[in-house]
Amino acid sequence: MHLKEYAACAAAISMFATAGFAQEVTLRFQHFVSPASANPTYFMQPWADAIEEQSNGRIKVELYPFMQLGGSAPNQFDLIRDGAIDGGWVIPAYQPNRFPEAEALELPFMTSKSGEEASAAAWDYTQTYLMDDFADVHVIAAHMHGPGIVHKRGPAIETLEDFEGLKLRGPSRPATMLLEALGATPIGMPVPQFPEALSKGVVDGGVITWEMSPSLKLDELTDSHTDVAGDQALYNLYFIWAMNKDVYEGMPDDLRAIIDANSGMMASMWAGRAHDTGDAVGRDLMAAAGNEIATLSEAETARIAAVGAEVTQAWIAEMNDKGFDGAALVAAAQAAVADNLMQ
Repeated sequence: MHLKEYAACAAAISMFATAGFAQEVTLRFQHFVSPASANPTYFMQPWADAIEEQSNGRIKVELYPFMQLGGSAPNQFDLIRDGAIDGGWVIPAYQPNRFPEAEALELPFMTSKSGEEASAAAWDYTQTYLMDDFADVHVIAAHMHGPGIVHKRGPAIETLEDFEGLKLRGPSRPATMLLEALGATPIGMPVPQFPEALSKGVVDGGVITWEMSPSLKLDELTDSHTDVAGDQALYNLYFIWAMNKDVYEGMPDDLRAIIDANSGMMASMWAGRAHDTGDAVGRDLMAAAGNEIATLSEAETARIAAVGAEVTQAWIAEMNDKGFDGAALVAAAQAAVADNLMQ
């Protein structure tokens, strides 16, 4: 080998070794809400910061709100699977009937009002029933939000009959099934569309969490906010925080271990806790705006829960028709919730 050729080869090897040692990885994660809302503030950004710190800067996680990298909230799973983005936040319910077993956790009065508890249950349930559904991505966390609240223009809901004729936004099939059974006209839509639908009168209100209320300007767009009595949520919503499988598997072992250390049950509970923190802030902001904050009586809550039980039975029948054991899925979701109640 000539001296010049040897020098060039040595330089190339040196550059490769240096690059191999640094192994710097940039991961682009996308979501569809304001960066000021609870999950990005109290989970996504701290999670990204933890990954960077624990990797000594060798992994950088860039967060893109409002679907800035393209696509829409309903097709987020496919964007991650196909490698259009490295990772992101997915609501499986935004693609109705694609992930039917996940709906068990979203049924009326299934979870407690603690997002952290519900998220621990979600992780357990996911390990048994949903990993096959999500085999095309790498699941980092599976979580739930806090209690779903009815937000509407005009006075607060006081009785079951007050739902009659209201056009209400719902985020999932179980939620819209419940709204319809209560006498409302349900309109399914992703959260980014909700404020415009309210402002244009397409809907009279909708169901969503306290924590999302400020970023959606529900203090201005609605007048009242109604929760049910008791410890169980009117409804809940299931999420996954996931990344592209090839990107995850292509990372060096030591960097992949850092992702793993910030995954699973701890990350799921962390994400749920973020919603709990945001719920307290959101509720206070709605009250400070002068909006009506209401809780249904125990008697009316019991009437609504009875309707919810009918919805659950209808869901079980639907699942049976699709070849699933609907009652077993409900029982499994209930068991996961019961096993993760914090004393």
